[in-house]
Amino acid sequence: MARAAGRCAPVLAAMLGALLASCATQPPTRHDHGGQAVEDHRQGGSREPEPFKLDPYPSTYRPLPREDVLIAGATVLDGAGRRLDGADLLLAEGKVAAVGANLPRPAGLRVIDAHGRWVTPGIIDIHSHDGDFALPLTANDLRHLDVSEDSDPNTAEVWAEHSIAPQDPSFSRALAGGVTTLQILPGSSNLFGGRGVVLKNVPAVTVQAMKFPGAAYSLKMACGENPRFTYADRQKAPTSRMGEMAGYRQAWLDAKAYKAHWEHYEREGGPPPARSLKLDTLVGVLDGDIRVHMHCYRAEEMAQVLDMSHEMGYRVTAFHHAVEAYKIAPLLKREGVCAVVWSDWWGFKMEAYDATRLNAALLDSQGVCVSLHSDSPMIGQHLTLEVGKAMAAGRRAGIDIPPERAIEWVTLNSAKGLGLDSRIGSLAPGKAADVVIWSGDPFSAYTKADQVFLDGALVFDRADPSRQPKADFELAQPVLEPRP
Repeated sequence: MARAAGRCAPVLAAMLGALLASCATQPPTRHDHGGQAVEDHRQGGSREPEPFKLDPYPSTYRPLPREDVLIAGATVLDGAGRRLDGADLLLAEGKVAAVGANLPRPAGLRVIDAHGRWVTPGIIDIHSHDGDFALPLTANDLRHLDVSEDSDPNTAEVWAEHSIAPQDPSFSRALAGGVTTLQILPGSSNLFGGRGVVLKNVPAVTVQAMKFPGAAYSLKMACGENPRFTYADRQKAPTSRMGEMAGYRQAWLDAKAYKAHWEHYEREGGPPPARSLKLDTLVGVLDGDIRVHMHCYRAEEMAQVLDMSHEMGYRVTAFHHAVEAYKIAPLLKREGVCAVVWSDWWGFKMEAYDATRLNAALLDSQGVCVSLHSDSPMIGQHLTLEVGKAMAAGRRAGIDIPPERAIEWVTLNSAKGLGLDSRIGSLAPGKAADVVIWSGDPFSAYTKADQVFLDGALVFDRADPSRQPKADFELAQPVLEPRP
């Protein structure tokens, strides 16, 4: 165990130092969703602040130690539609400083020779359950999973971050696959599953130390078979798709009444409304502060949900899984809704039956925002390979998606779905230095991530065991020596 801990000491020591520093300096103030301190209106007996504007669990993330680096001579896919062959990429002070041919090399600058290798932005997994569907799974016993609170069809009051185990080894496996940012969502048992959270994929012992500063929360919703089956077995609504729609609509009406009550209180005074954690989340959506990410497979259900969003005054950011999204591409484009899809999962239940491997390529060719996601700790280790499979399906049908565009499916488009495209998702100067150096074409099954940078810090290096983070409980596990 001592030898194993020694291999990880540089990364873990740096992480622990940053965590302790952040805890020591955390001010005792309230925060909004961007992590900014806000005035506590209770001072001096004034009115209560609107609770849906506050974030009581702010990020304590601090970047790991880093140095300026020039990555030289690579094939660069910048995440914004460009391919640059034989290009250099300069990372300085945790940001992308420059990208292009033959960049200047100041004395003392660390240079990484990337000739023959490819470079991309850090991969973004927009739909992950790492941490709340934590590994390892024990045989015939899933009772320790915390991915869903299925006690009621509407559990908008729960937050995925309160279930996340930062020591889940799925995080380090995803990091080895180039994943630098993840959105962790609740499960899909409920009409309203609760809040999702965006994490930076760094070693940590608390969730707050992984939280992406300033990232908006999401609301996970689900339609179709999952909620219906979960509650039909209990003889509790919803037992049908029409029951699901009625459940959504009533919840939004309750949220609008709650919002109106708070507005009246702020305007006129009097006793404040009784606090509701459930309605706080839904009002956050109505105010545009929380983004709706909705599990939905069938085309007609997605269309009905969009009609409902107009009726109730909120916006759907993305439909996840979206197996039949290819049928309503013009509608999704007009609404500005992203389709978050798999490359080839289908047929495991009836609503996933009418599928095609062309889904991503067809949607992209019609101008729809497309992302690929994992929904699985195994797929989360090789999202670029999933992109390669979807590209190949398109190519066989005559839809040629070039690498410089396809990489957007797990970088810039995913960043757009999180509302973070001004900060991550492409290698534009001024954006975070989240970068992956690949051994070759990232869409090939033979390629591996050689090095991964997050905010300019080297967080994974395939050639350096001290830069391969491991969960604490893995350090004590027996290591099987390879046979001679």
